[in-house]
Amino acid sequence: MNTTIKTLAISFAILLSNFSFAQTQWSFDKDHTNVRFSLSHLVISEVDGSFSSFDGSVTTKGDDFENADINFTIKVNSISTENENRDKHLLSEDFFDVAKYPDIKFTSTSMKKSGKSTYELSGNLTMHGVTLPVKLEVRHNGTIKDPWGNTKAGFKLSGEIDRTKWGLVYNSTLETGGVMIGEEVEIVCNVELVQK
Repeated sequence: MNTTIKTLAISFAILLSNFSFAQTQWSFDKDHTNVRFSLSHLVISEVDGSFSSFDGSVTTKGDDFENADINFTIKVNSISTENENRDKHLLSEDFFDVAKYPDIKFTSTSMKKSGKSTYELSGNLTMHGVTLPVKLEVRHNGTIKDPWGNTKAGFKLSGEIDRTKWGLVYNSTLETGGVMIGEEVEIVCNVELVQK
């Protein structure tokens, strides 16, 4: 009798443990996700750009996105600044050197709550053959079911990186003493996840 009770207790504990740490898989809804960036030009204005080819996965534990595991890969040759000559230059050895480094990869190391609907996302960004830690601010815009019964979650990510730390150092000096292309790159991503 005692053995039966112990067996039931252990089975119940395992069941609770599995329930507590149940994982949920999410994929990126590419039709409603964008990866954009901007940086200064001639000090007086900004150039915007985006990447159109990307993929990744998100794994959450429980009902919250805290401590989510995130993997994201961008195809560099999908870059667009709406200027064909500029895009070709960005893909060349002066910048991304896409023939040698075709992907940009992000792997999360932590995602911590910073407010009621905000998070601080930390991870490793690999670009141009260099891997460095980055931090991004994340705003969770909500989770709902769409008209077809799919569970969707929306986010806005933002942050800044210094491109020169990843070896993207090409530039020209202006007569006024400044540089033609800004070193700080602003990143803004609007993300829509769909639960698998």
